[in-house]
Formats: sequence, C-alpha cells, structure tokens
Amino acid sequence: MELKLARTEINGKPKMIALEKIVETLEKDGQKIIYFDKENSHKDLVALVEHFENKGLSVYLREVKYGLGETDYMYEVHIL
Repeated sequence: MELKLARTEINGKPKMIALEKIVETLEKDGQKIIYFDKENSHKDLVALVEHFENKGLSVYLREVKYGLGETDYMYEVHIL
C-alpha cells in the first residue's frame, strides 16, 4: 500500500510513502507522527490504522484543519 504524505507547499505535489517504509521507521524510532495528504482515501487510512492495531500498536487518526477553507485539511496519524 502506498499513501501520499502531506504537501509541503500549497501548490506542490504530495510525495508517496510505502507501508514498508513506515514499518521500518517505526522499528527504528518506536513511535511516529505522520501527516498525510487530503487526497488519500479515508478507506486507505483506516486500513493503515487497522494494520498497526493488529500488530498491537496504538494508532490515532484525526483530521487537521490548517485554513478556513473546506478543503484546507490533512490527516494526522500518531502511531505508538
């Protein structure tokens, strides 16, 4: 599974990250907060949460608004 990371610029394109890369980062750091782009489907993010919960980790998913517009948001996933 590949997901889009949050954009660093408003008009920029989001970078992709593979699930395996997230797993490697967690094994090294132990916990991680990752910001995902609004272009990711909610279904994919729920699958990500379920993947890590099945491994016995705690995962928190929330929507973060950064502007006044309806489409000014990103997803925050905190994996412990």
